[in-house]
Amino acid sequence: MTDNATTPGSAAHQKIDTSVPHSARIWNYWLGGKDNYPVDEQAGDAYTDVFPGIVTIARSSRAFLRRNITYLVAEAGIRQFLDVGTGLPTADNTHQVAQRIAPESRIVYVDNDPMVLAHARALLYSTREGATAYVDANVMDPDRILAAAAETLDFTRPTALILSNILGHVADDEQARSIVTSLMDALPSGSYLSINDGSLGIDPVFERAQDAYNESGAVPYNLRTPDQITAFFDGLDLIDPGVASVPLWRPDATSPAPEPIGEHGGLARKP
Repeated sequence: MTDNATTPGSAAHQKIDTSVPHSARIWNYWLGGKDNYPVDEQAGDAYTDVFPGIVTIARSSRAFLRRNITYLVAEAGIRQFLDVGTGLPTADNTHQVAQRIAPESRIVYVDNDPMVLAHARALLYSTREGATAYVDANVMDPDRILAAAAETLDFTRPTALILSNILGHVADDEQARSIVTSLMDALPSGSYLSINDGSLGIDPVFERAQDAYNESGAVPYNLRTPDQITAFFDGLDLIDPGVASVPLWRPDATSPAPEPIGEHGGLARKP
């Protein structure tokens, strides 16, 4: 990984807790990855026993991100990305999608899990023309994120902020909106915000499975209604089709007709 921007101290000296399931590792398990522990597989299997559709949600979320990044690079001309709560590296990471189209793209990933840090350092290699860096920081601390990311990104240039399945870990709506506002306020006109998160009101089986997961001892993940997710984009110009169930957001023409699932997302431009 080039231009590595890791916050001093912190994650390098943290121990990985393998006794408690972790959302990033469970998500990796559902995506078919190998970067997880038995406790994560057990939690993931318990979830899929109740709601097998979570695997579809995980993979649809990844496909949504890929389509977002492709639009941002190929159509909007964005060359800088701040991906907060990136999780474990897997197929079609932000830098891979962006740099395939524009090798000069610069990407900063943010997470605060020591296992994610270790894998990011090993796997997130940049093109020679661009940069890929990792910041060890918590989504709850936007000032720290911005200060560290500024070592790699030029915040006088349009930048895309990616918040994929991370705001669900912020239970309070007002706090979540404050985080989004703080991060977007630092970005210039012409920047973009991409958000996708688990949603309420589509699939009650999914909602029951999520309630059980939140009671399991893992870090809770809070579903929101589509209207609550849409509110994160207040003051921005939503790209058509607005906030939608992620398979319905600009689906690939070659894919089968998509069905809505309990995951909504959107993309918007800062005026």
